[in-house]
Amino acid sequence: MKRLALLSFLALSHALPASADMLPGYDRFDLSVEHRARPVAASIWYPAANPTYRVPVGDGPIFDPTFAFVGPAIAEGRHPLVLLSHGSGGNADVLGWLATGLVERGAIVLAVNHPGSTSGDSSPRRSVDLEARANDLSAALDMIMADPAFAPFIDEGRVSAVGFSLGGTTALGLAGLRFDGTVQDTNCTTGPDAADCGFFLRGGVRFADYPGFSGDARDARITRVVAIDPGFGGAVDADTLSDALPEVTLINLGDADRLGAVDVGPDGNDLARRLPGANYVVIAPANHFTFLGTCKPDAAEMLEEEGEDPICNDPEGTDRGATHARLVDVIAEGLGL
Repeated sequence: MKRLALLSFLALSHALPASADMLPGYDRFDLSVEHRARPVAASIWYPAANPTYRVPVGDGPIFDPTFAFVGPAIAEGRHPLVLLSHGSGGNADVLGWLATGLVERGAIVLAVNHPGSTSGDSSPRRSVDLEARANDLSAALDMIMADPAFAPFIDEGRVSAVGFSLGGTTALGLAGLRFDGTVQDTNCTTGPDAADCGFFLRGGVRFADYPGFSGDARDARITRVVAIDPGFGGAVDADTLSDALPEVTLINLGDADRLGAVDVGPDGNDLARRLPGANYVVIAPANHFTFLGTCKPDAAEMLEEEGEDPICNDPEGTDRGATHARLVDVIAEGLGL
């Protein structure tokens, strides 16, 4: 009996928030979809009505975790819903910092791990299927809007999408843009977009051979889109620009000489000008990897020793945490939060 009492006390103390600010609510689920051979891992972050128990999300050897309460009741009201798409080789939990920031603005954030394109299973042949990636998010939206635990708390008229890197491309597909595989194959030989191709070319990918790269993934329920450092901007089908969703914000991380293939500004593929009504924001100093989570103290050295990408190395003068705060402000503004 004493032991049970002690365990109950420890569980309760663990559930209490570390500060006066309420942590976001967090839950995980599997999503069964026809276009995937196995379930899609999904997660949801939301304004919590009360604390439960506090857990680290996205903890690992490289990135700092984000803390959340697992499964608390949802705060009263109808909240905007944000669909979140990670980049190639990434995962949803590493973007917990962004999900938390948007929850603090009152949103519910629904994220997926795109099969064949996440940490540990990222394949060039599967990552090239932009339509499947977008369909992951549309299917997650279908599911959550049919879930009696969440649907009553969602404002159906305020559904948006946010994506980073290949996730940004995915979000633009939801906004109605389509991509031309033949053009991208040409771009892979010359120009700034060639840097988008190394990963795919090492897998023997010809973009024109993959219908999913050029597929129509528009979801009419999406009202706003924010794309951060989106890839393949130079391969956007010009015929889809005028009919795309007008409420689109494009964000580049870093000065023009550092952007390369993801530069959607005038020194890159100029998508920000070509897309009617698009809002364009540059955040510097930063680089592409600054968008990822804050890194643990020895992470950069460990990555260097293992010959991995320098995902923890930011340009001189960059404060990754401060940049994240700026990004939350800009993304929230783009989403009307």
